[in-house]
Amino acid sequence: MRERAKDPQRHAQRMEAKQRIMQERIARAQKEQGVLLVLTGPGKGKSSSGFGMVARALGHGMKVGIVQFIKGAFSTGEHAFFRDLPNVDYHVMGQGYTWDTKNREQDVEAAGAAWEVAAAMLKDDRYDLILLDELNIALKYDYIDLDRVLDDLQARPEMQHVVVTGRSAPQELVDLADTVTDMGVVKHAFKDQGVKAQKGVEL
Repeated sequence: MRERAKDPQRHAQRMEAKQRIMQERIARAQKEQGVLLVLTGPGKGKSSSGFGMVARALGHGMKVGIVQFIKGAFSTGEHAFFRDLPNVDYHVMGQGYTWDTKNREQDVEAAGAAWEVAAAMLKDDRYDLILLDELNIALKYDYIDLDRVLDDLQARPEMQHVVVTGRSAPQELVDLADTVTDMGVVKHAFKDQGVKAQKGVEL
């Protein structure tokens, strides 16, 4: 089977067929709108993917808003890199991982303050893309009212893109989203090998 796949003529035929399919899909996709993306699941890479989209948006000269829920007790490479760039409005609003704070009242207060910042961005059409990092965790623990989050997301400007990260996305948010990626785990250096979080990879 692998040898057949390497045949140049067969490869050209397969790619030609695939090209026709893709061209038809592109021709049908004429709608333009702001997209709500949800990156969830237990695997690594949710925030990393979100910040990759931030970099992509900035490359197009777009204005970006970032609100980090949960994270905040330690410095990260993304904060050090993006915080002072033009067209970036960056807010680290968390108090640290929930198992470190062990204080629900404090976590609820921090998450509520973070959502007020996010909600203001969601009303402002100057923001082209908004990253709500680890919002799903705040929703999982009922730190923020889910109905309000859904209402604010639906009422945002028509062309505004929003990226929500964090494991355990609520089903209502998944249903509302335009694109959802559920990241699974195959192997993880920390859990499987006891490798601590590394700068440039996790931090």
